[in-house]
Amino acid sequence: MSQSNGRDAGRVPGRERHRGAVTLRRQAIPTSTADQRLLDSRGRGDWKTRDAWRALRILSEFVEGFDTLADLPPAVSVFGSARSGPDSAECVLAEELGAALARAGYAVITGGGPGVMEAANRGASEAGGLSVGLGIELPFEQGINDWVDLAIDFRYFFARKTMFVKYAQAFVVLPGGFGTMDELFEALTLVQTGKVTRFPVVLMGVDYWRGLLDWLRDTMAAGGKIGPVDLDLICLTDDVNAAVRHIVEAEAALSAEQEAVREEAVARTGADQQAAAAEHAAADRREAEED
Repeated sequence: MSQSNGRDAGRVPGRERHRGAVTLRRQAIPTSTADQRLLDSRGRGDWKTRDAWRALRILSEFVEGFDTLADLPPAVSVFGSARSGPDSAECVLAEELGAALARAGYAVITGGGPGVMEAANRGASEAGGLSVGLGIELPFEQGINDWVDLAIDFRYFFARKTMFVKYAQAFVVLPGGFGTMDELFEALTLVQTGKVTRFPVVLMGVDYWRGLLDWLRDTMAAGGKIGPVDLDLICLTDDVNAAVRHIVEAEAALSAEQEAVREEAVARTGADQQAAAAEHAAADRREAEED
């Protein structure tokens, strides 16, 4: 026993990385991620032997994500900085938002990390809602925060990003860095190009985002790079209730539009059937008269 203690005396818990079912610690953690190895053009000589297997691994991430999240209730993806402290204004706002979304019947999806993500997960969990975390393999491992009820760890950003959009009815974006901006502009691009419809994008943190919105209006829109109507894709507010109401109203409007389309299709089908029946009856009369 004493020998074992002596042998382990210099061992410390250290970092930990999860790669699917595999857990890596200390020296076993690779110096690069799956995304880095996939996108590194300098390793082109390995493509013929390695990329076929990578394709299967990528497919498995999509299958795992689709299978795990297929039965998710209506959900909202919440983004923000992993670096924000628990007492920061954005974390306080995120926790209130998570709780409000849960009370409105939405699951809350985040990147599963610390900071704003943890605050939103905590708010949802404490309010009795479903709290989801979609983690990602990074060189600086963050791990899934303790307030996540349902977690998936991804190797590839693009598989993870698909899940954020596919299983959410809206995005809420709080102050954050490059990753947050990436998610924000991807969502705006998908809505602008019609790849997703009626997908509300809410920015929370008026002071933080005002400069960006001024630039979008005064530089990008003024220069014709986007249309004035594109700015209407963004809802800016610090009011949690206003943010949730915007999401609920957008979902209700989409449901009403879809119902109207269904009713129109039913009416059109009925009219076509009546016209066909009338034409058939007229044909029968003509045949009877000829006889």
